[in-house]
Amino acid sequence: MIDKEEIIKKHCYTELVYERINKKLCINFSKAEIEKLLCKVLSETSLENYFKKGKNFYVFNENYQIKITVNSNTFRIITVDKI
Repeated sequence: MIDKEEIIKKHCYTELVYERINKKLCINFSKAEIEKLLCKVLSETSLENYFKKGKNFYVFNENYQIKITVNSNTFRIITVDKI
């Protein structure tokens, strides 16, 4: 079973992921803006749109049209893709 609240509480970032997110989403957000956006998306996404495959969680949000990939062991945000 996926614990959505644990993902929201424990998710974290590496320095490189900020650049990757800006590039993949074609945006130019600051670190704080990215963190605020992803926290909002993770909170607003229903549990039915959280999936675990292998070592990662995948969070799909159609309103924002993005997929967030989170490492299930470290809770690090790996990438964010447009859907």
